[in-house]
Amino acid sequence: MRQQQIAIIDYGAGNTRSVGFALERLGVDYVLTDNAEVIRRADKVIFPGVGEAGSAMRKLKERNLHRIIPDLKQPVLGICLGMQLMCTHSEEGDTIGLSILPIPVKRFNSDLKVPHMGWNRLGDLKGKLFTGIQAGSYAYFVHSFYVPMNSYMAATTSYGLSFSAALQVNNFYAVQFHPEKSGDTGQTILRNFIQIEGGEVTKMN
Repeated sequence: MRQQQIAIIDYGAGNTRSVGFALERLGVDYVLTDNAEVIRRADKVIFPGVGEAGSAMRKLKERNLHRIIPDLKQPVLGICLGMQLMCTHSEEGDTIGLSILPIPVKRFNSDLKVPHMGWNRLGDLKGKLFTGIQAGSYAYFVHSFYVPMNSYMAATTSYGLSFSAALQVNNFYAVQFHPEKSGDTGQTILRNFIQIEGGEVTKMN
């Protein structure tokens, strides 16, 4: 079977280098792109994000990607800010999101040190992303805003309060943490994503 085509969306606000390195460790080929047709044709799409929500949305709009991403039919994985931009609205910069997930993004209570940064345990694991992952496994987080508990959760964690560590709706998957920086747990999650809904990837470890 042919090798899958994996597209990492390159819009100037994503942690694309680290994500690319993580895929290389799995023996997976990928392309960094902001080309709408390349993204549409890809078997899987990864939507990373770092930085501030408002500026990231502006960069998506400059490339017309804010219209492309919500209409994708293949599996899509949002990472960190990418997950937050999939939501309806973020308190960071009063930013309107892509509304793929009907959930708002909130700022952590002012009593908590932000950004929330470091290793946190994952709980309440559900769905294909977490195949082979045990509850209590650690993942690496860096963020100042969070997605509250909701019916689309695929994993939870806590920092001052419990919140969503991962989400899923239809073909859209999203994680608040950085799988590319989360050791064996993160590599397993990326491998699971690549293997969702069939397709063959060669050289998988």
